[in-house]
Amino acid sequence: MFIRARYGHGGRLGYETEWRASKDISGGGELIDQGSHLIDLAFAFLGDLKIDYAAIPTYFWKMNVEDNAFLSLSNIKGNIAFLHASCTEWKNMFSLEVYCKFGKIEVTGLGGSYGLERLTLYKMLPEMGPPQTQNWEFPGEDDSWELEIQEFLQDIKNNTNHSNNLESSKKVLDIISEIYKGK
Repeated sequence: MFIRARYGHGGRLGYETEWRASKDISGGGELIDQGSHLIDLAFAFLGDLKIDYAAIPTYFWKMNVEDNAFLSLSNIKGNIAFLHASCTEWKNMFSLEVYCKFGKIEVTGLGGSYGLERLTLYKMLPEMGPPQTQNWEFPGEDDSWELEIQEFLQDIKNNTNHSNNLESSKKVLDIISEIYKGK
């Protein structure tokens, strides 16, 4: 039915002088930084999306890029992705919730300072009430970045596109570009 996702990190002294705060280097702020990952996840679950609402304010940091991105995207069926990326979260966090008619999937944490990676499945019971809940935790090292890079390099080497990296990346960047143009 809909997705709610949040991705945030805390700042540190001098954050406003780092590369992420320079539009010339980073291309933008939280929208292109952590927001791009949230948009990509929304595409993966909901398919093609359009922008219903976007706000990219700078609330705290004295920099020329946004420190927050608030987005509402929807697909042709009306399913909504409500996304928030922030560098004013103050405590690193990641949360992705996929709401379905008869349950919910929740992913939290990214390891390290983002907390233990956890997947929770909430299955609605016929009588409703508290759902049946299953949890899976993934402690230890996360090798997903390494695996993704290997797949990407194999696609280049073999002139294939099994993971649809280029198409999905272009769709994400098109959404981001449209938001920045409307700023």
